[in-house]
Amino acid sequence: MVVAPKSLAQVAARVEARLQILLDAETQRWSQLDRDLAQPFGELSRLVLSGGKRLRPAFCFWGFVGAGGDPLDQHVIDAGAAIELMHSCALLHDDVIDGSLTRRGAPATHEAYGAQHEAQKLAGESRRFGEGAAILIGDLSFVFSDQLLVGASPQVWQIWNELRLELNIGQYLDLLGSANRDRSIAKAERICRYKSGKYTVERPLQLGAMLAAPPETTELLAALSRIGLPLGDAFQMRDDVLGALGEAAVTGKPVGDDLREGKPTLLLAIATANASAAQLKILRLVGIGNLSDAQVAAVQHVLVETGAVEQLETRIRSNTDAALGAIAAAPIASQARDALTELAHFVSWRDV
Repeated sequence: MVVAPKSLAQVAARVEARLQILLDAETQRWSQLDRDLAQPFGELSRLVLSGGKRLRPAFCFWGFVGAGGDPLDQHVIDAGAAIELMHSCALLHDDVIDGSLTRRGAPATHEAYGAQHEAQKLAGESRRFGEGAAILIGDLSFVFSDQLLVGASPQVWQIWNELRLELNIGQYLDLLGSANRDRSIAKAERICRYKSGKYTVERPLQLGAMLAAPPETTELLAALSRIGLPLGDAFQMRDDVLGALGEAAVTGKPVGDDLREGKPTLLLAIATANASAAQLKILRLVGIGNLSDAQVAAVQHVLVETGAVEQLETRIRSNTDAALGAIAAAPIASQARDALTELAHFVSWRDV
């Protein structure tokens, strides 16, 4: 397993401490109003604090330091915690949209609430109850993320709003692409960038830089885009590989989850473009429903056999090299340059 670099770990610890304080206080506050509220706040705390790479807060932090910000400033930690809460909101909603059974090795929130509803023989439909609870808990996370940025400059809020809009646009394109069983490479590239790439690397870098309020911003933001766009794409491409071929014990999700859900990934689009008639017949199994383990294995074999995995790995290497070159040329502090170089290698070659 690839070990998280120090540049990630030191930020993650500070962000997790901030999240713990916030969520403990809110859980106590609302459970005093009504003890039934302890459960949703406890579930949000469980999800937020049960793991995750904390990549987005790290990119925000090093964008801040790179633009001249004080590494000890609490505002950038609050911003990192805000991004992590926004990410948790996206995960909760995404699991409902995809019908995912697990998240980080445990039952997904909507599944846990649905099972509880059924076990207690409550009124109504268990599935709808579970999904409703998960959506509302995600909305709580959304509100808390905004609260952590109260008082930030209009420039920071402009980037924050772009981050959130782009995330939702990407999620919609992903939803529609799955429904249409779209295998276009151009559409897959667009989804890759907007669903994950921009909001994982580019926008957090820019958000952190704006928090530092540097005197010159135009060239700095452009330089950070030259880092963030190729590296964000590489991040999602690695996710595509892990989602299709990763081991459940490592990723925390069932093997071949993306294949069962019919995700319009770049990996699948490349395989479709390269496939023979016989291979296309197997690839058409993707997204038809509950694939058997044997069918998942057959699709995985075709992804490799068509050269799609190898081509995507080549793209990951090329994108990472472009990002590393942009890091070396960026007008940022040397400490941030070293940290971002570490993070670029981790993002592209991680196994989770």
